[in-house]
Amino acid sequence: MSVDTAQDSRIAAAEALYDALARGDAESIDRLLSPEFVGHVTEGMPLEMGGTHHGAEAMRAQVWWRIGAHFRARAVAEDHRLNKDGGLTVIGTYRGSGRRSGAELDAAFVHVLSFDNDGRITELRQLTDTAAWRAALEGNGALQTIDYRVENGLATVCLNRPDQRNAINLRMGQETLEVARRIQSDRSVRAVLICGNGPALTVGGDISYFLESNGAGYDTLFEKMIRPYHEGFDILSRVEAPIVAAAHGPVAGGGLGFVYAADIVLAADDSRFVVAFAGIGLSGDGGGTYHLPRLIGPRRAAQAYLRNTPISAAEALQWGLVNEIVPAAELRSRATQVATELAAGPTVAFATMRALLRDSWHNDLRTQLTAELQGTKDTGRSDDAAAAIAAFAAKTTPTFQGR
Repeated sequence: MSVDTAQDSRIAAAEALYDALARGDAESIDRLLSPEFVGHVTEGMPLEMGGTHHGAEAMRAQVWWRIGAHFRARAVAEDHRLNKDGGLTVIGTYRGSGRRSGAELDAAFVHVLSFDNDGRITELRQLTDTAAWRAALEGNGALQTIDYRVENGLATVCLNRPDQRNAINLRMGQETLEVARRIQSDRSVRAVLICGNGPALTVGGDISYFLESNGAGYDTLFEKMIRPYHEGFDILSRVEAPIVAAAHGPVAGGGLGFVYAADIVLAADDSRFVVAFAGIGLSGDGGGTYHLPRLIGPRRAAQAYLRNTPISAAEALQWGLVNEIVPAAELRSRATQVATELAAGPTVAFATMRALLRDSWHNDLRTQLTAELQGTKDTGRSDDAAAAIAAFAAKTTPTFQGR
């Protein structure tokens, strides 16, 4: 085969791969890739796509399909160079946009492809501008009031207005929804940690912001703030990943919604929980009228609402609002430890457990038993269940993959 012919065939294979990826054509992708295919993706790519992926299925699930879920993107080749070893270097640009943000994606790339004797791709090494990918994912509305990151399956949602004790303004309400959507759509997330920078998890609504923004009346302002805030909590109630919250300092008003959203709550020994709405003449938001009676009982909830009675950390533990009290200096590390343990657990089973526990509030026993049967069948089909049952029989510790 001449050099020109070899280059032409390599270029044709690369362009066919880019076209198949743009169309989401799994069959064409499989025909182009060798059974021994290995993909190397730039570390630092969002959605935990970076690293080495062995096999076409792994590359599709962990990289290409995630790109398709979060971006409208196509690899546009601008230069092709045949390598001395018979491989091909492609220089170009990923062009498109983030699906949720609508922000433009314009990320330079270099692809180095290797081929077998049949012309199938055995290896793809990708170098790209990871910052451009992240900017397209987050959009121009990069988060300002919440520090959000995903590492090793753990999504950390850290409220980040420390000088205002994480008081909730319109921006934080909107970003609560945005973060919830990111968690919901990111299949790499296996657990969530909610925490707050500064002296408190959150003191609830930002009163100074209310006063500054009351041009059209409080009712209009609260509609704009609370609607996305509540939608965020609705989404969090239905995500598959278990949620841990770390509460410290005064936690008040609608900010208690972050506590209610969690499956497991760790509280610093200095924490206090205050509904606070009666003090400012409001009825309350954040899901408290739903969650608090169920967590601590209707009489205690009524007292908390009607008399503004604070709940101490000790009372919160005794009454079932929190799971554990931790010295304030140790709270973040302890909460991270618990959340990390959950992120390494059986994610499919956790998702089903969350749904069963949530739905039990309105199911009768027969309906719940039927749901448990179906849930056990569904989780019984998971790879994690098969591996864990085998490990139990072998008296070894299972390693859960989250699928």
